[in-house]
Amino acid sequence: MLQKTLVEKTKFGIGGEVRDKFDESVMDRPEWQATKVIRDLKDKAYRQLGTSGTGNHFVEWGIVDVYGEEDTNGLNLPPGQYLALLSHSGSRGFGGTVANYYSKLAMQRTQLPKQATHLAWLDLNTEAGQEYWIAMNLAGEYASANHHEIHHKIAKALREKPLAMIENHHNFAWKEQLADGREVMVHRKGATPAGPGVLGIIPGSMTKPGFVVRGRGYADSINSASHGAGRLMSRTQALKSITHSQLKKVIEEAGIQLIGGDLDEAPMVYKDIETVIDAQRELVEVLAKFTPKIVRMADANRKEGRED
Repeated sequence: MLQKTLVEKTKFGIGGEVRDKFDESVMDRPEWQATKVIRDLKDKAYRQLGTSGTGNHFVEWGIVDVYGEEDTNGLNLPPGQYLALLSHSGSRGFGGTVANYYSKLAMQRTQLPKQATHLAWLDLNTEAGQEYWIAMNLAGEYASANHHEIHHKIAKALREKPLAMIENHHNFAWKEQLADGREVMVHRKGATPAGPGVLGIIPGSMTKPGFVVRGRGYADSINSASHGAGRLMSRTQALKSITHSQLKKVIEEAGIQLIGGDLDEAPMVYKDIETVIDAQRELVEVLAKFTPKIVRMADANRKEGRED
């Protein structure tokens, strides 16, 4: 039943679209009319609402072990084991197109040495900078709605109501205040917020656990923690050095049911998540541990390109 629901209620990859929506209210936000770039992408964004991209995007069932007492563990759940749904999806073609458009514009307007062109920026005091700020924040709201759409549709299909829900952004920018009072823009690439009491999720891989964490507000890390385990090798290297038989063996030994997926997301391309978590005990407190059981990812033949 759980595997069947994942197959029927999730869509992955370029061109992935769904017709039936659980809650499409994010499409009513006035920001969709703010700029031509955004307006031109609205229809595509609507069609892709409730879907996941390629790469490391996933929707998976697993068992979550909740630690600590109900009134202090941040989840308002008694300690014990629960069935859990964990997903990683983004702002899809909308966010990807917005990022590419304004990145190219930044590189045109901010002339840097060739090896540093990816560090180009748009001044927030310019029209282009304000346009990008609006578009990026809308993409964040859309990504959140996308996440909730996936979870609510699956819960509805199972006629269940979630006991607790947690989400967090990564690869995003926030206006924040540092410990010394300075107001700054914090861009977390491959990182997630870990301010005081902020709940987050740090996933491992398709066979390794993920962790529900609570930020400790460590100033030296700019109130941040890792977004995941982190890669040991690039996608290109993984596709060249890992075989399907090796992946199959690892999956079977871990007792995982894998639907879709490809060699560039094989468990061995990631660092050991336990080591990564241990290295940031100053940054976060572990509240729960998620162990994957049924993993759904984009099919290998749908990875000609990426939409995040």
